[in-house]
Amino acid sequence: MTDTAVTPATEAQAPVFQIQRVYLKEASLEQPNSPGILLDQQQPNVDIQLGVEATPVAEGVFEVCVTATVHTKIGDKTVFLVECKQGGIFEIRNLPDDQMGPVMGIACPQIVYPYLRGNVADLITRAGFPPVHLAEINFQAMYEQQQVQQAEQAAAITQ
Repeated sequence: MTDTAVTPATEAQAPVFQIQRVYLKEASLEQPNSPGILLDQQQPNVDIQLGVEATPVAEGVFEVCVTATVHTKIGDKTVFLVECKQGGIFEIRNLPDDQMGPVMGIACPQIVYPYLRGNVADLITRAGFPPVHLAEINFQAMYEQQQVQQAEQAAAITQ
């Protein structure tokens, strides 16, 4: 009878990707022109900005945050401004260097983003407005676009 137990050396080399925690890191709501602007019947303009950042926390542990800023205005007056940052802590070990960027720029944000969408809609609803539902995001396309921009900036600097 042969024992095919995994040796510690083999175990150490196995890729690891685990979600440790997903949490709301920051949330703010401003209504600087209330209550007067609430009586305005014009349709507001809505501007939504998204950002992704990844930060090492410990050896093999990373925080990945997705931030949404929703700014609604009527003319030049703000109706409301919401900023939310949803964080996730991920254990990522034994991945090749060329895979780390895509994992932290695509896979992790895809996990965190649905929580951010829910928190943004909830915060806006609690403020007394119809919810703003953030659209689904193709984080792969967003990541690839950022890589192209970084390459162009690097090329511009070296010229």
